[in-house]
Amino acid sequence: MTDRPAFFETRIEFLRGVGPQRAALFNLELGLFTYADLIQHYPFRYEDRTRFYTVAELTEALPAAQIKGRLRHWELVGEGPKTRLIGHFSDGSGAMDLVWFQGISWLEKNLRRDGEYVVYGKPVAFGGKYSITHPELEILTPENEQGGHFQPVYNLTEKLRRRHIESKVIAKMQRTLLELALPHIRETLPEGLTQKYRLIGKKEALWHIHLPADETSLHQARRRLKFEELFYNQFRLIKQKLIRKTDYAGQVFPRTDLVTQFYKDHLPFELTGAQKRVIREIFEDLRSGKQMNRLLQGDVGSGKTIVAFIAMLLAVGNGAQACLMAPTEILSDQHYHGLKPYAEAMGLRIVELTGSTNKKGRRIIHEGLLDGSIHLIVGTHALLEDPVQFKNLGLCIIDEQHRFGVAQRARLWAKNPEIYPHVLVMTATPIPRTLAMTLYGDLDV
Repeated sequence: MTDRPAFFETRIEFLRGVGPQRAALFNLELGLFTYADLIQHYPFRYEDRTRFYTVAELTEALPAAQIKGRLRHWELVGEGPKTRLIGHFSDGSGAMDLVWFQGISWLEKNLRRDGEYVVYGKPVAFGGKYSITHPELEILTPENEQGGHFQPVYNLTEKLRRRHIESKVIAKMQRTLLELALPHIRETLPEGLTQKYRLIGKKEALWHIHLPADETSLHQARRRLKFEELFYNQFRLIKQKLIRKTDYAGQVFPRTDLVTQFYKDHLPFELTGAQKRVIREIFEDLRSGKQMNRLLQGDVGSGKTIVAFIAMLLAVGNGAQACLMAPTEILSDQHYHGLKPYAEAMGLRIVELTGSTNKKGRRIIHEGLLDGSIHLIVGTHALLEDPVQFKNLGLCIIDEQHRFGVAQRARLWAKNPEIYPHVLVMTATPIPRTLAMTLYGDLDV
């Protein structure tokens, strides 16, 4: 939101109208402790209160309606738990009923007979007459008589509702806070960006996200806050990428003997121009001395796997090990059985580790990875398990990255304690390059 000056660290109990008891409820139920927490507790939807309906205009097709009129009188109907309070409400065009099953004692003390109110709720017709059950009820004032606003609706809990804390209460708190906070809210985007993309200021955005005057101001507030969230998310990812490129060393793989042997004796087809270009870029990364984190896009059948295998050969040819992780056992089996003939023809040991691998098989694989006798491994999430340790993991290839989390990718990094392994992520999902950079902002595309 800002660099969070001391003002925003103030506890919400000090906000006018809150106090220690109500603050404790917000702490417990919504996790709101400070002014910063409250101001960033955004509405999840809005109700259009820009129009008043008359009773005569009501239809059951309306999701909700706002009516102003007079509460003529009320009565209690039924006995015991079935008791309900029915208010008789009219506006000159017709009459309707307001029905409450809860909070009756409070209503009897506070309702004004023949008082003027603004009513809001879902109209339902029964016996030729409309009624609203548990309507929102507000005394008619010069301020609300004109309507003309969008009512923010906040996430609430049942406990808060039982304490008569509704969205209007939170909206009132937000208004009180914003009036105090405006001098402390600092712009958090460069002026060049706000001008280029025609974004409103941070102060306006926070005001209108909580208290929109109309649909236009609400749209502008949402656009500004969403832009800022995406901007700083990408900024963080790009910063991580730059740190990785400057601070994270990677193994250097200069020798190409094994790759040359594969090209000469085992490559089953001529590589396409695109495949050759991608392989050159990957080889440059693997010789740079910096950790590679690259995204490889391509349709199913476009030859991503052969490109990945050639990268694995470069790692193995320089004394390292390589792994390929797939999201499902079916995909893992496909990769394993596709690569196994080439690996074995070149005298390399390749194995597969999945959830179906038995205990004895796991033990043999764990030992082979640790002593370096296993050169290549294909598997599923089972590769992330703690017992899986490598002698020298130089390259991790991850198929369908969107099925894994960034944290899982980091767990693979940790499999090589001396120096982070290079990472190549493959995806067949057809997305534009610009979107790929958004989804995989910490990767080179």
